[in-house]
Amino acid sequence: MQNGMSMAQAMCSRRGFLKAIGLGTTMYVLGRAARTEAATGIKPNILWLSCEDISPHIGCFGDADAITPNIDQLAAEGVRYTNAFTTAGVCAPCRSGIITGMYQTTIGTQHMRCSAKLPAMIKAFSTYLRRAGYYCTNKSKTDYQTTDLRDAWNESSGKAHWRNRGEQQPFFAVFNFTGCHESGIAGESKYKSVTAGLKPSQRQDPKKLKLPPYYPDTLIVREDWKRNYELITAMDAWAGELIGQLKEDRLYENTIIFFWSDHGVGLPRAKRWLYDSGTHIPLVVRIPEKFRSGEQGKPGSINDHLVSSIDFGPTAMNLAELKIPEHMQGQPFLGPNPPKPREYVFGARDRMDERYDIIRSVRDKRYRYIRNYEPLKTYYQYMNTPEEGATMKEIRRVHAEGKLPPAARLFMAERKPVEELYDLQDDPHEINNLADDPKYAGRLKRMREVHLKWVKQTRDLGLMPEPELVEREKKYGSRYAILRQVHGDALNSRLGTIAALASEGKGALPELIAAMDDEDAAIRYWGATGIGNIGADAKAAGGKMTAALEDESVSVKVAAARALCFMGKPERALPVLVETLRGQDTWGRLQAAIVLDSIGEAARPAEEALKEALTGQPSKYITRVANRALNVMNGTDNVVP
Repeated sequence: MQNGMSMAQAMCSRRGFLKAIGLGTTMYVLGRAARTEAATGIKPNILWLSCEDISPHIGCFGDADAITPNIDQLAAEGVRYTNAFTTAGVCAPCRSGIITGMYQTTIGTQHMRCSAKLPAMIKAFSTYLRRAGYYCTNKSKTDYQTTDLRDAWNESSGKAHWRNRGEQQPFFAVFNFTGCHESGIAGESKYKSVTAGLKPSQRQDPKKLKLPPYYPDTLIVREDWKRNYELITAMDAWAGELIGQLKEDRLYENTIIFFWSDHGVGLPRAKRWLYDSGTHIPLVVRIPEKFRSGEQGKPGSINDHLVSSIDFGPTAMNLAELKIPEHMQGQPFLGPNPPKPREYVFGARDRMDERYDIIRSVRDKRYRYIRNYEPLKTYYQYMNTPEEGATMKEIRRVHAEGKLPPAARLFMAERKPVEELYDLQDDPHEINNLADDPKYAGRLKRMREVHLKWVKQTRDLGLMPEPELVEREKKYGSRYAILRQVHGDALNSRLGTIAALASEGKGALPELIAAMDDEDAAIRYWGATGIGNIGADAKAAGGKMTAALEDESVSVKVAAARALCFMGKPERALPVLVETLRGQDTWGRLQAAIVLDSIGEAARPAEEALKEALTGQPSKYITRVANRALNVMNGTDNVVP
């Protein structure tokens, strides 16, 4: 009691007695309210601190070089997730999955810089939060690859903030830090601007940093690696400011905070790739005590459950005690009654700007399986954006000098293996491919089966050529609906099977030839693609390929022309490629330009058409590939595409 007065003394007078009773009652009521707040309908606020292009180069994740005191403190008060992964190694496909809680390959948003129509039932998870009374804001990146999520936010702009909500209204707020994007590494002015506020003690010495083994050890590469760390430190300061604002508003103990990145570091062999360097992300969640379920959110704890980025939205909904729609493929990892943790997480790579490369991955807690559906394409296809970066230029330069370290040389190979398998415990940089090691045959078989099952269960639209997606979207109203029509199950099954067979080599030739008679153009496309992959040993399919030059599908025609070129018969193929390049189908044009680029000097008869393609194209991607093909053909660029 105040002034050293005992309870007994206080009760000696009527006034003291009433004061004591009042104080005790107040303390009891407040304590009971705090314990039962979540159970009486008061919803937690939820704050997402998202950033771009960083791997777990954070102090609390064990990186001794990182300077991240604010995120480290958040982890000390919350949970650090060690097995969080994104569904793509690049922002837009991944973010389309985050906002919908669905795989980008299921809803048709898998190609970088596309715009898919969605069925009315697929909504942003934040829409459900809004309907439940939450004030939902986004500051301010979207990149959802669709325009059909207009009701996602109360406000999405550079001014969006929880402070604009109604009185006592719960909020869900997203703040996105763009400073650590790959452009912050590549661009001198942006790097200087973002890191201008760092103290000398927060700067890095590039000579002391440890590089991944798949990069050449040069001063230029080390400078990029240093910038990555310093941009992350700037991000940490930004996160600290927002956490400070919560505290200023007395909302810190009423708000669940998530910190995450949209994919891995913005450098080659990381961003755009499905290795851990591209998909393993930092994830930290702080849950105030009154909103914890059981042992969830215990301060300073570490959770090794597998988490996919498509789980973020359903988790926010579950924390708000909202029902999760059955069509969502993400699952909550926090909140009441979460389901059994994932056994696997999945990733997909599709068109990255001007280049197609269909790759899929499966990851459990120890192993990663990768399926390369287009193994004849190099790891480092020439893409305009990464080629402008200093590290990619250094990789090209040092390779030309024959001085790349062994791990870096692996990724300069002219083609990729069909399958890759890595033991992340013994090989954290995923350098030693175990796919051909007999000791791992059982593991390879199991993960291959898991992958193929996922492809079919999720109805992977990335296995359908892009021109077909565009046309069928017009017919059915959305890409999601394409494999859900009458006979869609049968087509989906055939598509998954034939796409895998296309990279199986000569032994699959009979099935590939048979596929050319399929009623569906997507199946015929993979038949022709697989025959082209076999090349000269597929002479038996020459007649089928010549006939396919007249196919009604532009994708099949281009794939057949590619096959004839690879079989050493470009005479009939080149006119079709030129005609397509000059045609009206945007993505057919890109496909034709890519084939012409891939055959080098053999494309000489198409030189004039390639020059025409340098201007007036419906997509800058066509221009980029045409320019690249001309440069290689004429020896003005010695980089092999």
